[in-house]
Amino acid sequence: MGELKQLSVFAENKPGKIEKITKALADAGINILAISISSSGDFGVIKFIVDKCDDALKKLKEAGFTASLNDVLGIELQDRPGGLHSVVQALGNRSINVENAHVFVAGSRDRAYLIIEVDDINHTRELLKNDGLTFYNS
Repeated sequence: MGELKQLSVFAENKPGKIEKITKALADAGINILAISISSSGDFGVIKFIVDKCDDALKKLKEAGFTASLNDVLGIELQDRPGGLHSVVQALGNRSINVENAHVFVAGSRDRAYLIIEVDDINHTRELLKNDGLTFYNS
């Protein structure tokens, strides 16, 4: 099964920082598929789903950014009212704690995924295997 990777970039919270990060990715021919930005005071974390994770990590580090890759779990959402609720209800029913999350729309709006960070992806997948959920598969 294709694992979904998320690129995290730690950066100062100041004007122009996102532009520099996205320029480094654009110059390397890397397509950004999803983005999430969280800040706390003077610093923040910018999280990306990109098409070439290893290349993106290498380019950002070469450009002097502090960056890392981590595994995340993508759970398909139904495009209807309550679609998100049915997924998070399954997570809650299995006592799965979501550390961070954002939505990734794949293709031309044909599929959307809730991207979640959890302690143990394989255990989470095993807990949810009988809940009728579809997971991201690259």
